[in-house]
Amino acid sequence: MTLTWLDWLLMLVYFGFVLGVGIALKRRTTTSKDFFQAGRALPAWVCGLAFISANLGAQEIIGMAASGAKYGIATSHFYWIGAVPAMVFLGIFMMPFYYGSRARSVPEYLRLRFDEKTRAFNAFSFALMTVFSSGISVYALAKLLEILDVFDRSFASMGISTQYIFDVSIVVSAIIVLGYILLGGLSSAIYNEVLQFFLIVAGFVPLVYVGLHDAGGWSGIKSSLPESFTHAWKGFSSASSNPMGVDAFGVAMGLGFVLSFGYWCTDFLVVQRAMAANSMNAARRTPLIAAVPKMFFPILVVLPGLIAISVLPVHNPSSNAGLAPDVVASTVVAPPAATHSGIIPYKVREGTNEIVRDGEGRPQLDYDLTVPVLLMRYFPAGMLGLGLTALLASFMSGMAGNVTAFNTVWTYDIYQAYLRPHATDAHYLWMGRMATLFGVLASILTAYVAAQFNNIMDVLQLVFAFVNAPLLATFLLGMFWKRATGHGAFAGLLTGTAAAAIHHGLTLPAGAVAGVKGGWLGAVHIYPSEMAQNFWTAINAFTVCFVVTTVVSLATKPRADAELRGLVYSLTERPSEREFVWYRRPATLGVIVLAVSILLNVIFF
Repeated sequence: MTLTWLDWLLMLVYFGFVLGVGIALKRRTTTSKDFFQAGRALPAWVCGLAFISANLGAQEIIGMAASGAKYGIATSHFYWIGAVPAMVFLGIFMMPFYYGSRARSVPEYLRLRFDEKTRAFNAFSFALMTVFSSGISVYALAKLLEILDVFDRSFASMGISTQYIFDVSIVVSAIIVLGYILLGGLSSAIYNEVLQFFLIVAGFVPLVYVGLHDAGGWSGIKSSLPESFTHAWKGFSSASSNPMGVDAFGVAMGLGFVLSFGYWCTDFLVVQRAMAANSMNAARRTPLIAAVPKMFFPILVVLPGLIAISVLPVHNPSSNAGLAPDVVASTVVAPPAATHSGIIPYKVREGTNEIVRDGEGRPQLDYDLTVPVLLMRYFPAGMLGLGLTALLASFMSGMAGNVTAFNTVWTYDIYQAYLRPHATDAHYLWMGRMATLFGVLASILTAYVAAQFNNIMDVLQLVFAFVNAPLLATFLLGMFWKRATGHGAFAGLLTGTAAAAIHHGLTLPAGAVAGVKGGWLGAVHIYPSEMAQNFWTAINAFTVCFVVTTVVSLATKPRADAELRGLVYSLTERPSEREFVWYRRPATLGVIVLAVSILLNVIFF
């Protein structure tokens, strides 16, 4: 793939603009509060778009399109079931505790509600999770740049083998993000996330429009694929009758409740954006504002996957210029392992042309290449630059979100709490910048772990199952049951995480080899897919944490009511909404958002 001067110009203008925003905000980033909390001075609409954009990273753009190709329209459950209800719950019920307590992070809220050891456990596990999530973003972009061959000509001119493109892309992209965060901290990240939101929409609307036309519209897609791929709930009466390999209960409980509420209500990556708002009402409306575009994003990120498995391969070899030989072959001849492969290429090992095969010897499709293949098929010069800029924006948005969450938790909840509790504010600002550097370096290492999966959304949900699923049980009991104790919360988190590890170690997805995908304790159960395994890992983790927290709390002494005011629902005054017009009332917005979400489920039932 050869980019024209116009493509390069679009990307260079984008990089110049985001760095310019960082430089402009650097003068206003003089304290640790400015760097980590954006001064708690941003309006609701800015926080709302940043809230959705921080989650709209490369792992979602690439991963949701990959899941759309792998699992069909059922991937929309990650939005209509697996996001919107939890975002409404966060805005109406949980933000008053986060914002009202003046906690600087989610782990700090756990310290206020429970005790120090509960905070420490969550701080360390969350820091690890953000590093993995950031690494997935790094991998996604490096893979994109490798498959598009945008550096081939430059490498050839320097006498460097193109097999190093993947490695160099990881390092270079990480350095760009490092500079971006160091300049302006959270404020820089949030304002750039607003820009990135509009760039992503502008880049993917024409891609979906052209691709949908090529596929013959929605009716053309439905006619070329089985019903289980084009109906959101078709085949979910049994785990064996749908591509996702999970039944309706698994979707509702594993995704719709545990993973969804566990992520949107407890993950500091997104909660941090709402906590940067300039008032309680603005903080509560932040996730509700974000839920509106979130409902319609399946059109931009899931539909491309369906297009990719619906359209016929292009038999003109010149249209695949730049792709590895095995990838070209797979865009012309569907691999025997897949009934519906469309233009999805084989997965090949980094630096070689060797096709990756599963445990049964069948070639694997590289679903993560869905979007890159569509870009090369449909976008001409100029438009390709716009599409690439949109992907770069999503990558920077996702990685910046994880890095800013990591540096805050590391500095406040680990470094200040246990290593240097009485340093100056200037010292903590310096440590925040050093934590940014460390987080980026760790992300580079985890990017190579993500390379073992052929769908990055699978590995992302696995990480959430380990960290967010048990944490959800802790938060629900802590916020809505004043009898929950610190000893109970800590024991629940510990055993819940252990339950996730044991379940993962004893199970495997079909066709996988024991290792990073599970079975490392011995495969006693085989799931139809990685996603099914993730859902049940989350369910097990949540259930064990909930039960253990309850039992241990009943056996230990609770805190006095006076110590829990503002931290527990029954002991906290409800925020008033009467002085606001209807469209500024969180409860009213929540009802509207839920109604539209239900309607979308009915339409695509």
